[in-house]
Amino acid sequence: MITPENTADSGAIKKSGKFFSKSLNFYILAAVLIVVFAGGFALGKKESKVQITNSGGVEDFNYGEVKGKDAETPPFLGKDVNFKLFWDVWNKIQEKYVDRPVGETKLMYGAMAGLVASLDDPFSGFMEPKTATDFEESLAGRFEGIGAEIAIRHDVLTVVSPLPESPAEKAGVLAGDVIMEIDGYKTEKIDINDAVNRIRGEKGTTVNLKIYRQKENKILDIPVVRDVIKIVSVSLQRFSSEQYPELGDKKIDLVKVTNFNADTEERFRQIMVEVGKDNPDGLILDLRSNPGGYLDTAIMMANAWVDQGKVVVTEKFVDDKKMHLASEAPVLNKFRTVVLVNGGSASGSEIVAGALQDHGLATLVGEKTFGKGSVQELENLDDGSAIKITIARWLTPKGRTIDKEGIEPDIKVELTSQDFNDGKDPQLDRAIKFLLEGK
Repeated sequence: MITPENTADSGAIKKSGKFFSKSLNFYILAAVLIVVFAGGFALGKKESKVQITNSGGVEDFNYGEVKGKDAETPPFLGKDVNFKLFWDVWNKIQEKYVDRPVGETKLMYGAMAGLVASLDDPFSGFMEPKTATDFEESLAGRFEGIGAEIAIRHDVLTVVSPLPESPAEKAGVLAGDVIMEIDGYKTEKIDINDAVNRIRGEKGTTVNLKIYRQKENKILDIPVVRDVIKIVSVSLQRFSSEQYPELGDKKIDLVKVTNFNADTEERFRQIMVEVGKDNPDGLILDLRSNPGGYLDTAIMMANAWVDQGKVVVTEKFVDDKKMHLASEAPVLNKFRTVVLVNGGSASGSEIVAGALQDHGLATLVGEKTFGKGSVQELENLDDGSAIKITIARWLTPKGRTIDKEGIEPDIKVELTSQDFNDGKDPQLDRAIKFLLEGK
């Protein structure tokens, strides 16, 4: 199962004209980034006087206090429901709960979370200060961990690849290493999420891995000191006859985009220049298992193909619409393009894929996308907590609604768990075949 570590929901969030998207634990092929991501999201480290407290009756515990409890109930609330009910429940908990006293901030945050949860919207939510802080860091592409991608291959926990210059690479962890134990915990039949939680951790702490290296037939004990990891969201790979003999003298460039994060726009612009200089015979944009990111960045990326002035995406509010147009002359539309998508391609990925498909600028290959077509607005609150709430749904240039529907590829190709175990990529193979044959 593809389980990006920085996951909690597949909501897209909008703030100051931007939105973010985090994926569900979906799909069966992506590797896992080992990072510190307690709770899932973050939005800038901030000092906060509010203390999150536990629910147990711990002696001398420094509980936070909720202010304004005696404030007058707003008239609009008292018309149908007496807000006194809230405080009645609050007081009953503090008077009778078996593990009282219960931290007041814990109760308050729980109530706020329940308030948003009553919307029955999986993409709206309340985030406590720590969770809100983690969220921004995830969008910035900065994490604390060992910097490795892991996955379950042939039923064993395997290192797909250590990231360049990461703690894992420096410690000697290699691609293909089988992780037998994590701090003494045996990984036989381990769930990928459990493995992620055990390996990730704070900067300066150490995780001890027992590794089996098949090529050398050795068992190694490798301590890895966790550190800050900077994630590169865009990369360029070039294919020639060395990888695919059928290419002959032709060459194909592949641009892999893992997220639409803070570093994505600058890196993508650099890669556009490299692709222009390379002048390949075909171009592949790989958006598989990309859960989304900044709206502006997704629009910019689509603009690399979409003509200036044409619609990239439309936001549909309750009583209004806002069209986002391509603002620059395209530079990549001269290349025959394939976009790779799968069930992990969500939100921003679907905006780019949908725009290119609607305008006839690319052929989509792979599997149906996730279907995340709503926009959330993120608002920071005074204590460092935050609320994200769905404010709109978005439409493709042709007015297609993607929310809960997803985007169907032009050429359907599955990538099975067996393909993954065997190191095969039939979706990539089909993309290259299309670029060679045009069908």
